[in-house]
Amino acid sequence: MTGFGPIAHGYHAIRADVAAVPIERDLLLVSGPDADTFLQGQLSQDVSTLAVAGPSWSFLLRPDGKVVAWLRIARLGADRFVLDVDAGWGQVAVERLERFKLRVKVDIQPIEGWSWVALRGPGLGGVDLGSAAAELILPADWPGLAGADLVGPAVRVPDGVLEVPAAVLEVARIEAGVPRMGAELDERTIPAEAGAWVVESSVSFTKGCYTGQELVARIDARGAHVPRHLRGLELAGSELPPPGAAVVVGERDVGRITSAAPSPRTGGVVALGYVGRAVEPPVDALVRWDGRELPGSIRSLPLVVG
Repeated sequence: MTGFGPIAHGYHAIRADVAAVPIERDLLLVSGPDADTFLQGQLSQDVSTLAVAGPSWSFLLRPDGKVVAWLRIARLGADRFVLDVDAGWGQVAVERLERFKLRVKVDIQPIEGWSWVALRGPGLGGVDLGSAAAELILPADWPGLAGADLVGPAVRVPDGVLEVPAAVLEVARIEAGVPRMGAELDERTIPAEAGAWVVESSVSFTKGCYTGQELVARIDARGAHVPRHLRGLELAGSELPPPGAAVVVGERDVGRITSAAPSPRTGGVVALGYVGRAVEPPVDALVRWDGRELPGSIRSLPLVVG
């Protein structure tokens, strides 16, 4: 069993003002005279149009179009870029990029020892970001929630901003429908399954060819019809269903839970899960695992707007 009391204060801050959460992400430096053209051929985003300090989300895909990593790319200069990805997935991205680094002058190196602070909330515009000593300030808006990630070797929580537990950020992530590597995204995932916001933020349909493009373009041409879609769930009760718990409509198994967290907003549980495309939200559902059962509903994402 779990409760939402310990995170309620932080949740209020992240929804009504602004809050800070120290987080972990892996950071890579890609540099060299061929870095721009190399990344243009490997990532789903249009790297050639990226301005300095204008980061964007992107997919790094397998040749068959399945996800290797969902990452953010920022240009530091004409031939220097940083890529950041969920903690534990940096080496996966390095290995994938190295496999396709043929006859190009590109160096790919992890950046070690840097810290991260995630800021989220509608009061972000009033924060003195200069007090955080950040080397990089990366825009990190989520659906329904303004955000920025502060990065650097000595970054700290900005003056006057409440630091809250990581559990608060996890609730907000789930409510926004933002996928996480290893939970909503892995080598079995097709980008379009993760939803329109993710694709629109991460894929250019006007750039040239890149590895994995064929499947992405084909699905887009067919109206993004994929076997399953990432959905939100709001559940009664306080017990968290584990990843893999079944989502049931009627007596039909229609999907699986990928993430769940206690919700101060509902007093129950919010979750993400992949649900078959035939299921149109909102619809009542049950989540079942190990003889347990929670009633609730399947909803479109984001769960909280504004």
